[in-house]
Amino acid sequence: MSKRKNRNMRAKKQNVRKCYCEGKCPNDMINGTCEIKQGGQCFTAVEEVWDPESRSVEYEYTYGCLPDDERGFMQCKGHLVPHQRGKSIECCDGYDQCNKDLKPHIEERTTTQAPSILDQGDSVPYIVFLASVTVCITVFLLVIACVYLRYRKKEDQRKRQYYIKRYPERYPNVEILPNGTLANFIEQSSGSGSGLPLLVQRTIAKQIQMVHSIGKGRYGEVWLARWRGERVAVKVFFTTEEQSWFRETEIYQTVLMRHDNILGFIAADIKGTGSWTQMLLITDYHEHGSLYDYLQNHVLDPSSLLVMALSMASGLSHLHTEIFGTRGKPAIAHRDVKSKNILVKRNGECAIADFGLSVKYLSDTNEIDVPPNERSGTKRYMSPEMLDKSININSFEAHKMADMYSLALVFWEMARRCVTGDKITTADDYALPYYDCVGSDPSFEDMLQVVCVKKIRPQIPLRWESEDVLQTLAKIMQECWHSNPAVRLTALRVKKTLSKLNTDTTIKIV
Repeated sequence: MSKRKNRNMRAKKQNVRKCYCEGKCPNDMINGTCEIKQGGQCFTAVEEVWDPESRSVEYEYTYGCLPDDERGFMQCKGHLVPHQRGKSIECCDGYDQCNKDLKPHIEERTTTQAPSILDQGDSVPYIVFLASVTVCITVFLLVIACVYLRYRKKEDQRKRQYYIKRYPERYPNVEILPNGTLANFIEQSSGSGSGLPLLVQRTIAKQIQMVHSIGKGRYGEVWLARWRGERVAVKVFFTTEEQSWFRETEIYQTVLMRHDNILGFIAADIKGTGSWTQMLLITDYHEHGSLYDYLQNHVLDPSSLLVMALSMASGLSHLHTEIFGTRGKPAIAHRDVKSKNILVKRNGECAIADFGLSVKYLSDTNEIDVPPNERSGTKRYMSPEMLDKSININSFEAHKMADMYSLALVFWEMARRCVTGDKITTADDYALPYYDCVGSDPSFEDMLQVVCVKKIRPQIPLRWESEDVLQTLAKIMQECWHSNPAVRLTALRVKKTLSKLNTDTTIKIV
């Protein structure tokens, strides 16, 4: 009985093989062995795995037992049925743990490329996360765009309402203008004293056809445009200069503002959609351009110089003067008088323009709306009291006297370009005031040193003494650019002096 039992045990052992297994083996054995009965196989499998960190393909090996009843699922024939990812398996049963020495080979595919991230099962959450983030960002940007467009639309409406409220419409709703010229429309509406009706202005602004740019300034770009065949100038303000547009439009809309020597105002309007806003100011067009440009290419004679100087004094006198009455005009200080802000008309006279820094004053209420910055205007033309900050910005007279200082410098620019005697003596080359003291773009400190500390003023040439006009202008300049504002002449006084000189000159010629 004992021998039979031993033979049965040996036969039983011969029918059992131990295989190497890795990971979780049968009977909860860890990295140990598993057993197969006759007909079973030990196996080693290899599979291509994409590593997203190293962005390369790695090979993953697995070991274990393949019972006889599972051999149909895993055929031990080398390379398995082609997959998107390479797999291969080899089997053995020759001796215990024979599969530990197996190295199955993965055949190369026709195209060797890294598996797509879409093929990796563990990448699905990552893809979902990316898609979710993309959708959220897109939705967020769309919401921001909608909010911004709505804001711009409301802002545009607010500006229009402010404009309408500040300049109330007293005329019927005119959307289609009848045939006529600008001069006719302005003449018909002159009773209001403040320009064309607001709705008429808007209609004109819609019908403007831009031709080409004719210059750029501190506040915007000026274009030559046409309205019903008539040439007009359109000043397009930069979006950052909204306050300048409001101020200049307000000054031009002032009652009784229209004057021959103030740039003729036609219309103002805000164009735009929810995404952009364009602020327009439409005025008369003068082909000679600014006095600054004109003087560089033209020489004056005494009579033409007198006409220009008298027209400037007349325009500034009209600005500075308050007209009393039911529909009176407030006094206005320009605060940026210079040759670039004065236009030359075809008849030889000048027109004052650019009122973005101007202030109005009403004597009955003693109100003046002055920005907090007392240094206004162009540094080269600033009066001594502005440069050293001694000006009383709440005094309207102080601003008028600052204008007179600047006007004196403009007179000097013109007088340099005037011939003397029998025209044998040529005019001086054009130059800006203080050209021999400071650079092309002087700082406040530069001008302060020259004007206030050293008390330098532009030079008066001896040749001016040979001409009555130049001699008179020289006296006016010296009084108007005096360091003490109280000593300076008023615009009305200058106008009267030049008017008398013009009358005397005319009588002599006759």
